[in-house]
Amino acid sequence: MSHANLSAESYAALHDFLEQQAGIRLGVGKEYLVTSRLSRVIREHSLRSFEDLVGQLRSLSGKPLQLAVVDAMTTNETFWFRDMAHYRLLTDSIVPDLRAPWLRIWSAACSTGQEPYSLAMTLRDGCAGANGSFEIVGTDISKTALAQAREGRYYGMSALRGLTDDQRRRYFHVEGDRLDVQPQYRQGVSFREFNLLRPFDGLGKFQIIFCRNVLIYFSAERKRDILERMARVLVPGGYLLLGSTESMNGHQDLFEMCSGHGGLAYRRR
Repeated sequence: MSHANLSAESYAALHDFLEQQAGIRLGVGKEYLVTSRLSRVIREHSLRSFEDLVGQLRSLSGKPLQLAVVDAMTTNETFWFRDMAHYRLLTDSIVPDLRAPWLRIWSAACSTGQEPYSLAMTLRDGCAGANGSFEIVGTDISKTALAQAREGRYYGMSALRGLTDDQRRRYFHVEGDRLDVQPQYRQGVSFREFNLLRPFDGLGKFQIIFCRNVLIYFSAERKRDILERMARVLVPGGYLLLGSTESMNGHQDLFEMCSGHGGLAYRRR
C-alpha cells in the first residue's frame, strides 16, 4: 500500500482520531509514518483502504480497531538506563532527600519495560537509602509493548542498547541473543495499561514519577493538564523527571527545578 493511497482527508481524520484518543499530535508531513505503521493494521483487519479504516474507526463496533491503530502509532523507542544522569540523580540526591522507608515510583509511558526494570536494578544495587523497599508501576497505552514488558524477555541487538557487558551479566539470564531479566529485579515491578488522558485517581500516590520523552507529543494545553494531575498524585516534595530535551517552562508554579550529576528533576511545590 503506497503513500499515494492515503488521501489528505483520511490523514486529517486519523490525525484528529489520534489526538482525541491518545493525545498524539502527528503534525505536518507525517504521511509516511502513518502509511508504514497502519498498512499492517489494514491488512490484519481485512480492510480495503485508509478510507475504509477511517470509516470503521467511526463505527460503534470499531473498538478493537481503535486500540490496534493507537497501538501501532505509539512510539516505543526506549533503551536501558536511558539518560544515566537521571539514575545518578535518583540514587545520590532524590532518594536521600526523600528519606522514605518505602518508595512508590510511576514509570509513565514505560513502553517495553526497560525503564521500570532499569529503576529496579538501580535501586536494588546502588541505592542503600531505598532499603530494597519499593514499588514501581509501569504504565503504557500499548498492549503490545506491555506484553513484552511483563514477559521481561528481550531479543537481538536492540535488547542490548544502553547495557555494558557487566550489566548484561549481572542483571540478566543470557541465552544466545535472548536476555531474561533476573527474578530479583522483577520483584516490586508491575505493569498496567493506562492512557495519560484518563483520570489518575486510581493510580494512588507516588514519591517519584518518571515521565520522559512523552509530553513532547501533546499539545500545550494537554501537557499542562497532565502536569497538573501528576502534581496531584505526587506527595508534597515528590519528584518528577522529564526527558533531557523537555522543558518545564511555564509550569514553575507546580514544580521547582533541582539539578545534579548533569541531570534535572522537578520537585513538587
